[in-house]
Amino acid sequence: MNSADIAAKYQKTYFMPPEVTYDWVKKDSITKPPIWCSVDLRDGNQALIDPMSLEDKLEFFKMLVKIGFKEIEVGFPASSDTEYNFIRALIERDMIPEDVTIQVLTQAREHIIRKTFEAVKGAPHAVIHLYNSTSVEQREQVFKKDKEAIKKLAVDGARMLKNLADETEGNFTFEYSPESFSQTEVDYALEVCNAVLEVWKPTADRKAIINLPTTVQVAMPHVFACQVEYMHKHLKYRDNVVLSVHPHNDRGCGISDAEFGVLAGADRVEGTLFGNGERTGNVDLVTVALNMMCHGVDSGLDFSHIMEIREAYENFTGMKVHERVPYAGDLVFTAFSGSHQDAISKGMAWQKEGRTGKRWDIPYLPIDPADVGREYESDVIRINSVSGKGGVAFVLKQQFGFSLPAAMKEEVGYLVKGISDRRHQELLPKEIYAIFEENYIYPRSIFNVPECHFKQENGIQAEVTIEQGGASRTITTMGNGRLDAVSNAIKTYFGITYELSVYEEHAISRGSNSKAATYVGIVHDGKVYWGVGVDEDIIKSSIAALVSAVNKLAAEQHITSGREERIVEIISFIQKNYVDVTLDMLVDTFHLSKPYLSKYIKEKAGMTFQEVVREERMKKARMLLKETNQTVETIAANVGYENVEHFNRLFKKAYDMTPVQYRKQSAE
Repeated sequence: MNSADIAAKYQKTYFMPPEVTYDWVKKDSITKPPIWCSVDLRDGNQALIDPMSLEDKLEFFKMLVKIGFKEIEVGFPASSDTEYNFIRALIERDMIPEDVTIQVLTQAREHIIRKTFEAVKGAPHAVIHLYNSTSVEQREQVFKKDKEAIKKLAVDGARMLKNLADETEGNFTFEYSPESFSQTEVDYALEVCNAVLEVWKPTADRKAIINLPTTVQVAMPHVFACQVEYMHKHLKYRDNVVLSVHPHNDRGCGISDAEFGVLAGADRVEGTLFGNGERTGNVDLVTVALNMMCHGVDSGLDFSHIMEIREAYENFTGMKVHERVPYAGDLVFTAFSGSHQDAISKGMAWQKEGRTGKRWDIPYLPIDPADVGREYESDVIRINSVSGKGGVAFVLKQQFGFSLPAAMKEEVGYLVKGISDRRHQELLPKEIYAIFEENYIYPRSIFNVPECHFKQENGIQAEVTIEQGGASRTITTMGNGRLDAVSNAIKTYFGITYELSVYEEHAISRGSNSKAATYVGIVHDGKVYWGVGVDEDIIKSSIAALVSAVNKLAAEQHITSGREERIVEIISFIQKNYVDVTLDMLVDTFHLSKPYLSKYIKEKAGMTFQEVVREERMKKARMLLKETNQTVETIAANVGYENVEHFNRLFKKAYDMTPVQYRKQSAE
């Protein structure tokens, strides 16, 4: 179709009111909840491919009561025996609480109205809902009646309702709907509604309901608001009238029509859970109610277990709630995007620190998912190929208790999202943990350290058992602390070098079975290798983390076996006696000639004897500069240099800064 064809075929079928005031525009939010009326069991049920069974409808009714609905439209009793029997079952089984009103629909025909009153006999309170269509299309094409005749149908029906109510025992409220109000001239709709009200003459203790349905949604929501506002301002007996709206969703504006309608003066909203209804459905009351909650207004409806309600709804109706339906859809709180995940994670940490008080103020999350029974672990942060480091770290922390060091998050994030990308699928939390475990907790392809023993002797002496290829050797080394001693044993055994750059630890559970998680990052040639350890003993978890990290380094460097036992023993001896060790001491201890020892150390260790000694002394000096307040002179003497100037020169040559500069840098 071209533009001329479209313009000729489709034209506006709505009417603006004769007087437009736009007072509703001056309000920016709904400040109190409307009266809610669920029409799931009538309007919703008639729209199902397979209408609900009697027992399903009874269970659905109980769920609506539990949610907090005080008005529930339960059927059109004159339309079928099924509808009639359902209403009678509610009453005869005493399932209607005293504070709940059932509502039934009827056309303006005497035998139908009589059947309707018969159906609700014995109910604590019932709304008798009368309707007839008033639009131009319906008047001309369906009823072939003029305005006066259509108005007479409404007035005659209203009179029949009043007369039969007087004859019937019970507590009744009357409701009238000018069906197809959305396509009716607004001043004519007002004329019909006022004529009905003149019959009923509502009072303060016997109010009437005027319901304005967007039977077919044909206009933008601000048009509907203007129509409602006109009715609100011109209805007779307004103080004694409950003005109601019943939006459908043909243009996808059901929520807006309901919210704008309330701003424009409506006191009541009719709709369904999740928007079920004819064609594109009714207004979704779940969304309208929770939209109010995110502005700090209690709707009076309880959706704190939204997923249970959704599951029951899907079972009862056979309908499915879309993944993107607000609040209840599978993905509505989910962030896959890395930047979104990072913002949410930081917002959650900000709130945990108490920076927002009681106020909910988290990026990308208009309400707290927990308030509708959603789970942070499964609903908020989910991981696929577009996720970021923050998202993966969030899942590991929230679900498994691991708080990754900041410097580690990026590597773990890229690893996990890369696997997701290659698999072309989202990764579940358990799959993320399995990747984390495989790559950071259990790397043992080269070696393991099953046992360590420590004793205090001028520092820490460690006997470290290194297991490799089915064989094991025990290495005795010294260190500034337990982990340093184990690290020295591993370095000595393999002849590798690295620096311990990151060490962090935290508890991952509470109580008597509390475990510690330890994170170790080691640096070799500018690259960081990470390992993670988990154990009830913090020393064991630290060693496990170091072992994992070094295994990754060794595997990448193709280091598959340890050095000869003799060089390991020589290096260990130097480490233990670094302050005053000499080649002569090595000759006496290992019964080797001085020339042979010098050559052997250079060949097997890659350094001269003096270089090995200097490395051990400087390592000890760095530790003392960082962790003590000893003077440089004292430190020089403690590590084997009586001449402090000589010590300063050696230190600066090794690290391109003086000992004092190193201490200052370490303190920053």
